[in-house]
Amino acid sequence: MLRRGFDNDKYLEMQSAHIKERIAQFGGKLYLEFGGKLFDDFHASRVLPGFQPDSKIRMLTQLKDEAEIVIVINTNDIIKNKVRGDLSITYDLDVLRLIDAFRSYGLYVGSVVLTQFVDQESVLQYEKKLESLGLRVFRHYKIEGYPSNIAKIVSEDGYGKNDFIETTRSLIVVTAPGPGSGKMATCLSQLYHEHKRGVNAGYAKFETFPIWNLPLKHPVNLAYEAATADLNDVNMIDPFHLEAYGETTVNYNRDVEIFPVLNAMFQRIYGSSPYKSPTDMGVNMAGNCIIDDEATREASKEEMIRRYCIGLCDKQKGSFAASEEAICKLQILMEEAGISTADRPVIKAAVDRAEETGGPAVAIELNDGRIVTGKTSSLLGASSAALLNALKMLAGLPDEAKLLSPSILEPIQDLKVNHLGNHNPRLHTDEMLLALSICASTQPDAELLMQQLSNLEGCEVHSSVILSSVDEGVFRNLGMHLTCEPCYETKKLYHK
Repeated sequence: MLRRGFDNDKYLEMQSAHIKERIAQFGGKLYLEFGGKLFDDFHASRVLPGFQPDSKIRMLTQLKDEAEIVIVINTNDIIKNKVRGDLSITYDLDVLRLIDAFRSYGLYVGSVVLTQFVDQESVLQYEKKLESLGLRVFRHYKIEGYPSNIAKIVSEDGYGKNDFIETTRSLIVVTAPGPGSGKMATCLSQLYHEHKRGVNAGYAKFETFPIWNLPLKHPVNLAYEAATADLNDVNMIDPFHLEAYGETTVNYNRDVEIFPVLNAMFQRIYGSSPYKSPTDMGVNMAGNCIIDDEATREASKEEMIRRYCIGLCDKQKGSFAASEEAICKLQILMEEAGISTADRPVIKAAVDRAEETGGPAVAIELNDGRIVTGKTSSLLGASSAALLNALKMLAGLPDEAKLLSPSILEPIQDLKVNHLGNHNPRLHTDEMLLALSICASTQPDAELLMQQLSNLEGCEVHSSVILSSVDEGVFRNLGMHLTCEPCYETKKLYHK
């Protein structure tokens, strides 16, 4: 049963207030590092049921007259074609998507920064592409000895080599397609350059995870480690905060490692630092808005299992992110949380159905706990069958109800096989839903099923085989949480 564990309205109010307080703390200019996803933080919405994916951008629009957006991307992610898992698009394309999205909210995007810049053809081509689109592009370079060699970093041989990002507004929001892009380093580099130009600029950090005022091993924080297993991020007690205040708070290794650099920066600029710990840098109020701790614990455990299943599939697909080390870390995190794949009911349901039928099968767990399955047939793929059966169950119609008219299905199959070069006449999920929507114009029961689509959001899905990108996309667009067994339906070497 889906339970709300997070008060989003309270979060918007508290978070906005704290960000405004931090802006007021620095008189001239504030570089605000925005971690996580600004428009569509689906990870947060999964582990904190009730959190709205667009909460951050809704807050930011309240400051749009003061705000300027700087988007950073690590050039290594361009070279490796790193993919954003929740949207299945590469980071370089996501930069363009983010720019369009910011502009649609009336926010000003000032520039794009290529961090850890390397003179490689794909990087240079991407730089030219951005410039041809009218965007200002700046280069930041890898610094030898980063982050421990503070003397070199805070010098002309360190940050001094980076391009100065020319900005015009008082609030500079630094964001990126994903973690490890170099947001904090970009902010610190700007503080160095601003100081050279006589400008006293400040820095603050808005990162949802890990949640600083939850226990270190709370499932919400463990789920964050699972989400960043490929980066080898580690949650840890903030030693600086413990020493300064005698209070135990949670941060993560990269912030703890970089804090001495930030501290040294502020000391050189102001003579003293406004922060005593990495935790002090943050403005995250999410932990204060949890209204049902048990609901967030259960949701986070489910997320860890999903991350593990996705990692196994990525490894099967040959993804660079799914290293053996990342898989092992996911296993360890699940052991720490006391969970296994057996705690995800749809896995057993899908596997059992596949063994029973001798072909691919899909299971869907509805938000009320009921589980429905679908098998492969001559008409429908397993995903389409499971989706159709789930809609029937939600609508209260019997499983044997015939809702797809042959007069609609046969022309679609003919088009696929005889004109579009498909060897498989079975309907994918998008084709099934299209056929169902056509039937809904004349069949009341089909219309009833279409009305249930919104009730699929948040439902759990598992497939006995790795699905096509088409079916993956449909489940994602419906807001359903998909995992698969790490194997393909066929033994072919090439899979679409």
